[in-house]
Amino acid sequence: MKNFDGIIFDIDGTLASTHELVFESFNYVINKYYNKKLTTDEIIALFGPTEDVILKEWMKEHYENARKDYYEFYESQHNEMANIFPGLEEVIKIIKSKRIPLGIFTGKGRDTSIITLKAIKLYDYFDLIITGDDVKEHKPSPEGINKFLSAFNLKPERTLMVGDTPTDIIASRGAGVKCALVLWDDFSRSRYSNSETDFIFYSVEEFKEFIINNI
Repeated sequence: MKNFDGIIFDIDGTLASTHELVFESFNYVINKYYNKKLTTDEIIALFGPTEDVILKEWMKEHYENARKDYYEFYESQHNEMANIFPGLEEVIKIIKSKRIPLGIFTGKGRDTSIITLKAIKLYDYFDLIITGDDVKEHKPSPEGINKFLSAFNLKPERTLMVGDTPTDIIASRGAGVKCALVLWDDFSRSRYSNSETDFIFYSVEEFKEFIINNI
């Protein structure tokens, strides 16, 4: 039985293994301008707002130059440090073949979102890309999911949000959609495996079978 008429994906840790790249990009500019490095937990604590908001707060008078350096580092190191999780392109193609709306809702800013989606060759598959730059309230607010529902006139209970963190779960609940927590990334699996959600997947293969049976 077909259960979903629309599917939304997060990016970091969901479509692409970008966590290390994000951490290194922040530390690159912080080290360059302040000669210091942050721990992984210190960087995670900054998450929520987009990169631009974080950089403005951290870099102060260095913001413009640091912003340029951040994006140059992020893009130049992408192929070395981040990639699509194996098998996910096939899953995206399966969803696309059913001609149901396919979206992105990420807390990343639009610039890094586009860099990543193009680098992993998925950019052209998505009908709507909603980033942290496109909402007034970032995750775990459901604003981005609600925008997707409205754009395609979808029923929340027949829409799936796919993400890798508790903020995706909270946002899904706020919008009334189902949530698939995907933990094929080591970073997410080590932190969020005890989360309560509608569905949980530890491999792309089991997620693919779920998608085939539900669209």
